[in-house]
Amino acid sequence: MICVDEQMKIIKKGVLDMMREEELREKLKLSVEQNKPLTIKLGLDPSAPDIHLGHTVVLRKIKQMQDLGHKAIIIIGDFTGRIGDPTGKSKTRKPLTDEQVKENAATYMEQIFKVLDREKTEVRFNSEWLSKLNFEQVIALASTTTVARLLERDDFQNRYKNQEPIGVHEFFYPLMQGYDSVHIKADIELGGTDQTFNILMGRTLQKSVGMSQQIAMFMPILEGLDGVEKMSKSLGNYIGVSESPQVMFKKVMEVPDQLIFRYFELVTDEHPDEIEKLRNEMEQGRNPRDIKLILARIITKLYHGEEGAKAGEEYFDQVFKEGEIPEDMPEIKLSKEQDSLISVASALVNEGLVSSASEFRRLIKQGGVQLNREKVLDIDCILTEQENVLKIGKKKFVRLVF
Repeated sequence: MICVDEQMKIIKKGVLDMMREEELREKLKLSVEQNKPLTIKLGLDPSAPDIHLGHTVVLRKIKQMQDLGHKAIIIIGDFTGRIGDPTGKSKTRKPLTDEQVKENAATYMEQIFKVLDREKTEVRFNSEWLSKLNFEQVIALASTTTVARLLERDDFQNRYKNQEPIGVHEFFYPLMQGYDSVHIKADIELGGTDQTFNILMGRTLQKSVGMSQQIAMFMPILEGLDGVEKMSKSLGNYIGVSESPQVMFKKVMEVPDQLIFRYFELVTDEHPDEIEKLRNEMEQGRNPRDIKLILARIITKLYHGEEGAKAGEEYFDQVFKEGEIPEDMPEIKLSKEQDSLISVASALVNEGLVSSASEFRRLIKQGGVQLNREKVLDIDCILTEQENVLKIGKKKFVRLVF
């Protein structure tokens, strides 16, 4: 293992808050002395399996610690999923079925191993231990905190003030998540700022049983391509980890200049010293577009390898940089049902791109329509990409996005 100071520099990169830094240093010192890896915990709610770069902020930090020699335990909340995390919710959530949990977990695993080192990652389901607790143990668990403490959570507090119902079972969610930390003897737990209460509960429960408390590490929320709102698929400002290298590269090039180094810190594994070097270069007058090209290459390579990054850049150069297709064009968001060219005709009419569906049919038959730079002659042509560029005639362009 490398020295403690270097580990601290890498681990702290991009971290918003930590409880407590001096304790982490002591844990790392002991880890180096004993040549024993730390156990890093991440709990996953199996209700939302689609991952974009915003979700990878925490995963990327875990990967950096894996590269330092530490071990990650991913806990799939199949048992807690039956309650549903009440964080930020204004009403009680419907529990997931076992089948839904398993399906979502399988999808999640497929995607997170695009980031994490499979060899240094252990996947556990918390039903393995939570389902075995008897009622006496559950009461003992409940005795470690108070109702007043639980009501400090904003979501519970707001629902209580607004006389919205709160199920007693919901109070057990943070307790169960905290018990996960006790069971696996976590040294570090990571999460977003929205998980502060739940993660700190792990420290509380570990202390109650005389265990060394885990370091609580909080990562910031990543802004999307609009530069304002949290990255979200529903807002269309996201970069998906499963998107093609061409789409991924192009989207990274749309990151606002003021967020370039935030993306470097949160969604790449670049060393802090290298990031600082690039930051200084930009401050001294280097074109932000040059720095963004480096960012696009790095991010695309992380998910598609060297060849994918090269293909993404070549496509961007040909299509956008050389001016064949404008970067700025209208965008139409499609539903799942709008999966063929003819099914988007009415949307094109509404945008004023064609006068009628029949005109659109005629243009296709005459070879006047291109989809992703390929001429199409079939009106039933299927849209296979998550993002498609449609050229109508010689000058009209529109982006079709699912």
